[in-house]
Amino acid sequence: MAISDLPPFDLDTTQPLQAQIHRQFVQWIKEGRLEPGTRLPSSRQLSLLLAVSRNTVVAVIDQLKAEGFVRTEVGRGSFIEPSLPQVQPIDPVVSSLEFSSLPLSGFAQQLEQLSVSVHQKTMPFTPGIPALEDFPMAVWQRLWRYNQSRIRLMGYDHYQGYMPLRSAIADYLRVSRGVRANADQILITDGAQQALALSALVLLDDGDKVLHENPGYRGAQSAFSIRHTQQVAVPLKHQAIDVDWLIKHEQHCEDAKLLYTTPTHQYPMGGLLSAADRIRLLEWATEKKLWLIEDDYDSEFHFLHSPVAAMQGMTQQNNVIYMGSFSKVLYPSLRLGYLVLPKQLVAPFTQAKSIVSGESTLLQQAVIADFIEEGHFARHLRRMRQSYKKKWLDFEDKINKKLAQQVDVIAESAGMHLVLDFNGRDDKSICRILNQEGFGGSALSAYYLDDAQKTGMVFGFANSNEQQREALVERLADLLGH
Repeated sequence: MAISDLPPFDLDTTQPLQAQIHRQFVQWIKEGRLEPGTRLPSSRQLSLLLAVSRNTVVAVIDQLKAEGFVRTEVGRGSFIEPSLPQVQPIDPVVSSLEFSSLPLSGFAQQLEQLSVSVHQKTMPFTPGIPALEDFPMAVWQRLWRYNQSRIRLMGYDHYQGYMPLRSAIADYLRVSRGVRANADQILITDGAQQALALSALVLLDDGDKVLHENPGYRGAQSAFSIRHTQQVAVPLKHQAIDVDWLIKHEQHCEDAKLLYTTPTHQYPMGGLLSAADRIRLLEWATEKKLWLIEDDYDSEFHFLHSPVAAMQGMTQQNNVIYMGSFSKVLYPSLRLGYLVLPKQLVAPFTQAKSIVSGESTLLQQAVIADFIEEGHFARHLRRMRQSYKKKWLDFEDKINKKLAQQVDVIAESAGMHLVLDFNGRDDKSICRILNQEGFGGSALSAYYLDDAQKTGMVFGFANSNEQQREALVERLADLLGH
């Protein structure tokens, strides 16, 4: 092959040249642009062509020889290995057409019809983002450095999760939420979304009926779609799940397999299910013989009173699955959550997790375990509870002063977000404008399973400062004033 017959090289001088030249040769061989048996230019010619040292070229040829792409014959030179299969040069257009016709799974095709939530970048007022600037970074880094030096954490552990973390979670939930469980009933997950997906895989079959709060958490709606479920929209009363509706509408609930609820701080509307209604809901679920997933969302952040005890601890039945996450309490990219499972579900859930993702990151589990055991977790929650209360009061006050004629504030003295009711105004277009201008937030109508009964915005206030809250209210006044 003459040096002029080589395809043009495209080298980036800021990156390692040897790796780039090697990658280019391998690509040409695989694409059929260098055919088996082709004689390569000499190393001297290649070094002059590429303006690199001859040693670099020789190193590339040696690597290609070791990988079986090139054969060198004494006195004759280097050749593309003659025994390689003949490859037709790739036509990108034809190739893309051929592969675009390959069928996807039914689940993948279903995703095209779903409104799957895509995480926004971290902006002020994005729901679910805590006050990242208030995170105790110095303490966290100290614990991280200590655990990073532990040889044991470099290996494998149990798929169910790191035992010291499971024990710490069990102790914390027993004291703070009245949950009845020991460490053997806890499964560590890669965030709340994996917990929901595992629940769908283990508890549901295709076509099963699932009862879901409406409006409700979109992540749960998406997770249950894995099983092509029939999702029945259960309305709210006083911003929490309507237990009376469940009791009165047996035809809608007949043969339901699972109910998902956020009773301590309904997402997104913020209501708190009363103790009496919790007992009624537990009795109803037992009578109907269905699984009940209790997502204890935002239970740590009630400002004016202590939250009602978890439903899981209020029943002797073994059909309640309790769910929690560290992502909203500490920081989102942590991606660690947990399930408190009835004993008969521990083995199948753990086996499912071993197949889906394997064990969760061991180092992070160890750091969180120490963070809890040394008391930092409880102190952080106390500080954030006071901080979020001040932000909530300030945000609500600014809205009431500026937007009282245009919106209704739905605030339930808890959590990290606040809901505004636009009274029928188009929320998706306003949401789009705000997001483009750097304000987070989600359109309320997007949380409904069926036709939206309300429009508005869901604003997270935890990761905001006073100036940002002032600016958002001013911008909302402009948008809603037209």
